Amino acid sequence: MSLVFSRITSKAQTTVPKDVRQALDVGPGDTLAYRVEGDNVIVTKAPAFDVDYLRAIDASFAEEWLSPEDCAAFDDL
Repeated sequence: MSLVFSRITSKAQTTVPKDVRQALDVGPGDTLAYRVEGDNVIVTKAPAFDVDYLRAIDASFAEEWLSPEDCAAFDDL
C-alpha cells in the first residue's frame, strides 16, 4: 500500500494523483464516489449508469405514488 498526497486549492479542488487514477482505472468523464466513515473517506470508481436501462424502466414507475395517500405513506422513508 502506498501513500500519496494532493493539496486542496482555494476553490476546494484537487488533482487526483496519477497512482490513484491508475489504481481506480479512472479517466476523463468517469465519476468518483466518496464514502465517509468517521474521519476517513473511501474513494471508489462509481459504476457507470446504463442510461438506456434507466429510460426503459422509467415508464414503469411513472404512475406510482401519485396519490396523496401514497405520498404520505412514503414521506418518511
